[in-house]
Amino acid sequence: MSQAEPPSLLTLDETATFLRCSKAHASKLARGRIRGVKPLPVIRLGRRVLVRRDALFLWITERGSGSVVC
Repeated sequence: MSQAEPPSLLTLDETATFLRCSKAHASKLARGRIRGVKPLPVIRLGRRVLVRRDALFLWITERGSGSVVC
């Protein structure tokens, strides 16, 4: 039995879980409210905020060491 592939679009809650931070902090990252940190690339559909999985990995990689401080 093969393992299910994670979705290519993540909710803000799923993104926060992946980053091991709170949903509020992930929201601040998405809005560019964390000083010295490039905003998290998001797709806005009305009130929904979605993050492309590949864009999230690229965002983490661009941060240098790959570590995310929450």
